[in-house]
Amino acid sequence: MAIGREIEDINRALIRHQHDHPPVRDLNKEADRRLGRAERIGDDFSRLVGSWTFVILQAFLVLAWLLLNVLSFTNHWDPYPFQLLNLALSLEAAIWISLVLMALNRVADRDRLRAQHDFEVDVKGEDEVKAVMTHLEIQDEILIQVLHRLDHSDRELRRLIRRLGATTEEEAS
Repeated sequence: MAIGREIEDINRALIRHQHDHPPVRDLNKEADRRLGRAERIGDDFSRLVGSWTFVILQAFLVLAWLLLNVLSFTNHWDPYPFQLLNLALSLEAAIWISLVLMALNRVADRDRLRAQHDFEVDVKGEDEVKAVMTHLEIQDEILIQVLHRLDHSDRELRRLIRRLGATTEEEAS
């Protein structure tokens, strides 16, 4: 009966692990949800500016501009030093740089969100490891108690066997 009570006490002492942390979040959806219409358009333009399509289109437009101004097929609206082309390209570069910098700011915001999420996952992992380690320590203590009981029972059985052996030898003589 005492062993049954000890087992119940041990069972009550065991740690019941609880998952009390918030669920995992989808950071991409969360970051996209925070974007406004202008930011989405800016991101689309930034993706366009950073593509080979844009580079080829830009080279084609500059080449067409130069050819139309150098050849005498049309009225020369931008003579040889091509100051108007230079002005247009400078203005365009300033606009694209602004859009790209805004996109980089949004990427930095998303990276901060991802870093926060990584921190939360690390904290959850640390809590899980602590719970498992505590559980293993308790199991070690229980196993040591079981080994002590088995050792005690083994010694008690050997003592009883010796006593019975001595008693049977006395009866045999």
